[in-house]
Amino acid sequence: MNSPERAVRRMTPADCALAVDWAAAEGWNPGLNDADCFYQADPNGFFMAEVDGTPAGFISAVAYNEQFGFVGLYITRPDLRRYGTGMALLHAAQGYLGERTIGADGVLQMVPKYLQIGFCPAHKNARYQGTGLSDVSSLATSGDFSFAELEAYDRRFFPAPRSRFLQSWINQPGGCFRMVRAGGRMVGYGLLRPCRLGFKIGPLFADSPDIADELYRSLASHATGSLVFLDLPVCNKEALALAERYGMTRVFETERIYRGAPPVLPLDQIYGITSFELG
Repeated sequence: MNSPERAVRRMTPADCALAVDWAAAEGWNPGLNDADCFYQADPNGFFMAEVDGTPAGFISAVAYNEQFGFVGLYITRPDLRRYGTGMALLHAAQGYLGERTIGADGVLQMVPKYLQIGFCPAHKNARYQGTGLSDVSSLATSGDFSFAELEAYDRRFFPAPRSRFLQSWINQPGGCFRMVRAGGRMVGYGLLRPCRLGFKIGPLFADSPDIADELYRSLASHATGSLVFLDLPVCNKEALALAERYGMTRVFETERIYRGAPPVLPLDQIYGITSFELG
């Protein structure tokens, strides 16, 4: 019996849409616009494995700059895993990102495998599920701001600039962007986006717990009666308190892992990460 023929190639936009469909089938509940937004981050960093010409798996490896990249959207067909499909995808991702520090959010059962190939654990992230709020008053607005100001604020919470992705992310159809200003400067921002099931809030960055609360209430009020999901670093106790305050329950966990020097981030001001797929 002949061995199956395996190949790894770069994804097209249509392939990326298929990868997000597979993510939905895995229960990851992607956003309705995730494929388009993800692909904008780095069109060269999306890889697809084929076995005998049939889609067998996907991985993203976004090179944000020369120092940092992020791996995600890692899915292989269960019936084709015995052919080394997953490792072939990981090798493609690592080969593309080279000597950069690489971040990823690994599902817990896969973390031992990632540790074997040079990743180290940093902290756990958890997905919380709740329900959108009724209309509430909030200091958060969608008011005037420059993209340069937003980008500079975002850079405090992410290891590298991500201009192309951020432009696409905050302007996606159906999204709700909110920010808070104080003393003439931005002190927090967040985004709510429509998903296959309900809505997700991410990112949610804020200088203080009170500002995070203002942002959450404003965003969640745009999903009244719908499911709302928030992915947060478990080490941020104020983020946990926010989730519990609004009756959210933990439904999923990942481990943030890095290969190379881990970035130093203000995790106590990160109340919601942007996405498990792109960091």
